[in-house]
Amino acid sequence: MVRNIIFAALVALAVTIYALIECVRTRPSDVRSLPKVGWVAAIILLPLIGAGLWFWLGRPVTGGQRQAPGTRPATGAPDDDEAFLRNLETQRRNKARDEELRRKEAELKERERKAAEENHKKPEEGGNQSEDKPHHTP
Repeated sequence: MVRNIIFAALVALAVTIYALIECVRTRPSDVRSLPKVGWVAAIILLPLIGAGLWFWLGRPVTGGQRQAPGTRPATGAPDDDEAFLRNLETQRRNKARDEELRRKEAELKERERKAAEENHKKPEEGGNQSEDKPHHTP
């Protein structure tokens, strides 16, 4: 008999602590029925009853539960979110600009390489001009 009472007390303590932690971690705007401070006080002062009421009346609404009229669902399709779409468009433009810059940079490097090759070939084709002139010693 004593074992059952100890087990029931531990379960009650665990449920109360879980409800208290969940209540404290919940944003005040998501709490239903009472202010957040009222729920914390109810859970502490009436351990099992307060925790039970928190789970039944105070907990935030999840996706599977019925939502209050006039509220929007927390999640939706990404194409419904204007900020998400603007972010995608900005990322697309940045990526296209980066690719264009890389292409222009590669083109410029190729031009510089060709110009350097032409500069190396010109003196060789014309010969060494210093050897063609006679040296005068005074």
